[in-house]
Amino acid sequence: MKTRRKFTPAFKTKVVLEALSERLTLSELAEKHKIHPNQIGTWKKQFLNNASTVFDTGAGQNGNNTEPESGKLYKKIGQLQIEVDFLKKALES
Repeated sequence: MKTRRKFTPAFKTKVVLEALSERLTLSELAEKHKIHPNQIGTWKKQFLNNASTVFDTGAGQNGNNTEPESGKLYKKIGQLQIEVDFLKKALES
């Protein structure tokens, strides 16, 4: 049984950028990277549809929007610190 190949985002980006440069045809790129030309077209379409999100505000320099997650984590840390203080006081008495 043949298993599906998984491609990394870095590989997909490399292939799409080569396709956008139009130095080689999709068929030539597909042969070079041993993938189907339709797959390159799909990745290219996804890339172009999501390209505008790169410049969204609040995305950060590395592209990850971790602001809401860090807020949740700080809230949890505060809650745990209060519980620790409460338990310390309970053990002392």
